[in-house]
This record gives sequence, structure tokens and C-alpha cells, in this order.
Amino acid sequence: MAGAEHEVLVARDAMTVYSFLLDGRNLPSWQAGVRSAVLSSGSAGSVGARYQVTMDGPRGRPVARDYEITHARPGAEIQFQVVAGPSLVRGGFYLSTEGAGTRVRFALEAPSKGLRSFVRPAYRGRLRTVVGQLSRLPGVMEERTTAG
Repeated sequence: MAGAEHEVLVARDAMTVYSFLLDGRNLPSWQAGVRSAVLSSGSAGSVGARYQVTMDGPRGRPVARDYEITHARPGAEIQFQVVAGPSLVRGGFYLSTEGAGTRVRFALEAPSKGLRSFVRPAYRGRLRTVVGQLSRLPGVMEERTTAG
């Protein structure tokens, strides 16, 4: 498995951060390269919810991938699995209260089978880039009021 993770501290309570991350429609606000994210099946923010995400791909072409929420523990953990697209990664957000804020760890892992095993260093770099975008989350969330 190839994997990567990144942590940030968000000056919001754990349930606010959890609710924001659980709703995949919020991805474009903090992940560069995500053009859109729509709920394609299930109930928004619940286990089994499936989101279709359109991202910038090679040479600016859109690439679609679907992911599903596979596990959710309110205020503490969200796990997901990409179920359709060029890369079937799985990952999660792991939250813990730290002072008046919330520490968020974003982890991704991908099977290193087939062709990907030949490009593992480049692929691992791509995973690091994706999880590194978590650095944008505090700014996005702290601009919002706690009511919205």
C-alpha cells in the first residue's frame, strides 16, 4: 500500500468540523482541483452516502470519481472508499479535541498493484499533495460563522 497523511488544527469544535467534512459537497471549498461534488445516492452526511466528484485531470480534462462514506463516528472519525474512477483509494478523517479547537488528521492509502507499483514514488507524491490540501481547511472553516 502507498499512503500519506497530514494534520491541521481548526479553531472550531469537533462536531462542526465533522459535519463539514462528512458532507462531500464541501470538497470544492478546500480541495484545489475539485470542480464539483454532488450527492449521487444515499442521505447526505451518512454512512452509505455516495458522492460523484469531478476533478481536474491530465491536460485540464475533467475526471470523475465516486466515493462512498463507509464509517462515521460523530465528532471523531469519517472513513470513505473511492468506488469508481482512475484510482480506488480509501481514506479517512480522524478528529480529536485540542483546547478550543479540533485536530484533524487526513489519511489516504491506495493499493500498489499493477502499473502503479512501477510509479509508486510519483503516486505517493500525488497522495501527499492531496492530503496536504488539508492545510486549506482551517482558513475555510474559520471564515464561516459557527451558525453556518
